[in-house]
Amino acid sequence: MNEIADMIMKKMPIGVVIFDQRMQMVFSNRMAENFLKRFFLPEEIPQLIRRLFDVMNNVALRESFPGEVLIFKRLEGSSSNWIFQFFISERPKQLVGIFIIEQKVSLKLDMNEIRKQFKLTRRETDILRRVLDGLKNVEIAEELEISEQTVKDHLSNIYMKSGVENRFDLARLLMNAGGGS
Repeated sequence: MNEIADMIMKKMPIGVVIFDQRMQMVFSNRMAENFLKRFFLPEEIPQLIRRLFDVMNNVALRESFPGEVLIFKRLEGSSSNWIFQFFISERPKQLVGIFIIEQKVSLKLDMNEIRKQFKLTRRETDILRRVLDGLKNVEIAEELEISEQTVKDHLSNIYMKSGVENRFDLARLLMNAGGGS
């Protein structure tokens, strides 16, 4: 059963980070690790984690706890909006967890329409979606479990089919074309 849980946590499309009362990170999945390589957690998060531990240790505060805490943030260097959803666990010990959810640029585009317009394969569309969301080739390769060279080969095909020479031109073409929903 642990193998299944491990597989789910690795493949989960959102980041999961868990902190103990000493403010030490005791768990993070692959998506959270990728996030933390590129960005810092927003500065208000450590304060909020401390407050959530206070809530768990104070009956009066616990009764007024809304049950769900969300932070919506646009991070510098990211084209996405981010949602940080907090959860608490008191068993087997007190922990505060955060789901890190990315609202991606590619969600604003009709990827099926783009796929048809440029006659892209499904894999090319998968790679294009990740390029639009700001991932580097190595990150795309890791996420799709393919080699970085395979990512580069698919990108060359995408550039050729769309008539552009680089990522910047590709993103500009697609955003200006509207491919949007």
